[in-house]
Amino acid sequence: MKVNNKNYRTVWLGRNDTVKIIDQTKLPFKFEISSLLMVEEFYSAIKHMQVRGAGCIGATAGYGMYVATKKYNGNYEKIEEAGKFLKSSRPTAVNLEYAVNKQLKALKNAPIEDRIKVAKQTAKLIANEDVESCRKIGEHGLKLIEKIHSEKKKRIDILTHCNAGWLAFVDYGSATAPIYLAHDKGIDVHVWVDETRPRNQGARLTSWELINHGVENTLIADNTGGLLMREGQVDLVIVGADRVARNGDTANKIGTYLKALAAKDNKVPFYVALPSSTFDWNLKNGKNIPIEVRNPNEITEISGLLGGREETVELTHRFATAANYSFDITPSRLITGFITERGICKANEKSILELFPEKLNSFTFS
Repeated sequence: MKVNNKNYRTVWLGRNDTVKIIDQTKLPFKFEISSLLMVEEFYSAIKHMQVRGAGCIGATAGYGMYVATKKYNGNYEKIEEAGKFLKSSRPTAVNLEYAVNKQLKALKNAPIEDRIKVAKQTAKLIANEDVESCRKIGEHGLKLIEKIHSEKKKRIDILTHCNAGWLAFVDYGSATAPIYLAHDKGIDVHVWVDETRPRNQGARLTSWELINHGVENTLIADNTGGLLMREGQVDLVIVGADRVARNGDTANKIGTYLKALAAKDNKVPFYVALPSSTFDWNLKNGKNIPIEVRNPNEITEISGLLGGREETVELTHRFATAANYSFDITPSRLITGFITERGICKANEKSILELFPEKLNSFTFS
């Protein structure tokens, strides 16, 4: 995607094979690029959300494993320890585990003298696969928007939650990819952007992205979506995902479940856009998806721009207690379908496996 007329990915290899990231904690007030040099910095970048979003976390971890391989000169046991360390940074997004395991598998089968080269190739592969998957998600999702547009013959209103844009992946995004393609084709599309408390990824990231791309959008409080659906002002809901069980139960940013309930009640199509790397094939359903609980101060405090500087202020009494659940589980029965790189399917195991038949007998349920 472009920022100030220059193409960027969210994570990439710069000069001298230094890993570069867009620091998402600085947006939308500053566009800042940071370098990650040590495994501990990769852990911190993921943990403290300098990088966030399923695909972006996975790609960053892939590059982190490359840095670990260089640091330990191909010593597999040390690299494996580094992988466990990176996995512990955030529990919910399965792409983190996917990327680390993909690296470990590639490295285990490689001679020690080739492991640095293999780790670099695998890190690039993880990132490039993420980009290509999101591009194809955009193409498949575009067909949904085109169909609605052909029926309505007027502006299409899409609601999204959190940020599942290109900042959440390496490029294109999942939920936003169809929107960008629709806009580029000249379809009149407008996006209702949930602010997405407590970290305001919608307000700080999704809105910023859409403005940069020239897509009309309106920021709303998280609890506004139900009203808009009831009044007929939402034609389609598209969200992303951090982990999807084999039956279609979906973990995504807290508040997604409530949007799905409102969509169901108002007969608004509710789609989840995701690359296949976000499916957790080992999980029968969403009961065992780990839910990250983050620092309560993300709820009791808020940051914004004041006099040209970003400042943090308290929202509550200083002795107020808060519980900061970062994700919820949307049951598959509330989901109209999944938009993947292989096409669109219903939110049930049979339909999912029809798109991914190679997974039928490959995994052990947990």
